[in-house]
Amino acid sequence: MVKLAPEGYPYIAGAAAITVIVIAIGGLWIAFFPFILTFFMLFFFRDPERKIPGNGGIFVSPADGKIILIKDESNNLISPSAKKVDGEFVGISIFMSPLDVHVNRAPCDGTVESVIYNPGKFLSAFKHEASLQNESISMILDTKYGKIMIRQVAGLIARRAVCRVKVGDSLNRGERYGIIKFSSRLDVFLPKEIDIKVKLGDRVKAGETIIGIVSR
Repeated sequence: MVKLAPEGYPYIAGAAAITVIVIAIGGLWIAFFPFILTFFMLFFFRDPERKIPGNGGIFVSPADGKIILIKDESNNLISPSAKKVDGEFVGISIFMSPLDVHVNRAPCDGTVESVIYNPGKFLSAFKHEASLQNESISMILDTKYGKIMIRQVAGLIARRAVCRVKVGDSLNRGERYGIIKFSSRLDVFLPKEIDIKVKLGDRVKAGETIIGIVSR
């Protein structure tokens, strides 16, 4: 049986209740669309297990989806809420369609230094400006390789990001830490010296796909 993200329970229960009511009132055929909606909610909030790589010095993808941007951040990294992270970084943006698993995972071991909520717009997640202008939650993770930042970005349809962790929590590579509901985007910022192993257009899986390796 496929595991489900707990954030999906209200949506699944609501869709199932509507289906039952429609069947009771109008019959089985009338309930076709509510049934499809219930199936979609079950599909969308699935949370499959992943095979987390055990090698040292690697970073895994924090989200399922497609790589839509890889960009050097040569200045100090600033979160939308003006939290400063010193250093030089490479930003990788991952677009999650409604068909992707939306549970987010830690790219490496680390301790949560801060969790910053930024209210904002709901532009299409494909747009570059969505990274800073959209509603988002930025998590700064203190790791043995330096600080990294993971930003959950709401999209045109997605209106809710959930970060399950708080300051001081420890995360292991590939550990679940949040979810973004419906199509959305996730940005991860790795130290500049990390050797990036993905390219534009690549499909990645949270917790499994290696996106970077520590340079020797």
